[in-house]
Amino acid sequence: MLCDIIYKNTNFIFVKYELAGGMMANKTTVALTQEQFEMLIKTMRRGGSGFRPNNRIATALVIEANLGIRIEDVLRLRLCDIIQDGDRYRLDIKEQKTGKKRTFTVPISIYQFIKLYAVENGIKDDKRLFPITERAVQKHLKKVSGYLGYNNIGTHSFRKFYATDIYKNNNYNIVLVQQLLQHSSVAITQRYIGITSEMQEEAIQKHISLL
Repeated sequence: MLCDIIYKNTNFIFVKYELAGGMMANKTTVALTQEQFEMLIKTMRRGGSGFRPNNRIATALVIEANLGIRIEDVLRLRLCDIIQDGDRYRLDIKEQKTGKKRTFTVPISIYQFIKLYAVENGIKDDKRLFPITERAVQKHLKKVSGYLGYNNIGTHSFRKFYATDIYKNNNYNIVLVQQLLQHSSVAITQRYIGITSEMQEEAIQKHISLL
C-alpha cells in the first residue's frame, strides 16, 4: 500500500545546530492561554503588517494544539495515518523524536476538520498534509507573535497549551497528561507544564484540614 511507504524529503533533514536550538527553545517557551491561541490563529489566517496570511501553518498549529503531538510529527502527518477503528478514529504514527508508537483516539470533529482541509487543498490520503519545514513554521510564528506582542512563544507552546488544558479540565490528573504526552516520568510532565516545587508547597499548605 502507498500509505505504508515511508515518505522521504530532503527538506526535513535538519543540521545539528538547528535541532539543538529547537531543543533549547522548548525549555523557554510558555503554554498559550486560550485567548492567545485564538488570536494567533486568527491573525495568521488574516495576515498583518510584515507577514501574509498562511492558512497552512495556522491549520498545522491547530492540529498540534488539539492532538498534542510535536510539530515535527504534525508536518509528517498524512490522512491515512488516521485509521478508522470501529466507530472511532485513531492516530497510527511513530513519533519522530522518541520512536514510540502513538495510537490514541482522534475525536471525530478533529478528523473531520483535517479531512476537510485535505479535500479543500486537493491532498491525497497518502500525501503529507503540510509539506513545509519546521523552520518555516517557527519563522512565520515568530513574526505573528511579535506582531501581537507575545513573548516566549514557539511551536511547542501549542503542545503545552494542549497539556495544560487537559490537566486543568481533568481534575489536575498529572498521570493522564503524562500518558497522553508519552513522557517517561511524571516528573518530566510536571516540569513540562510548569508545576514547580513552590507550587507544590503552596498546594500542600492550602490543603490543611485539621479536626
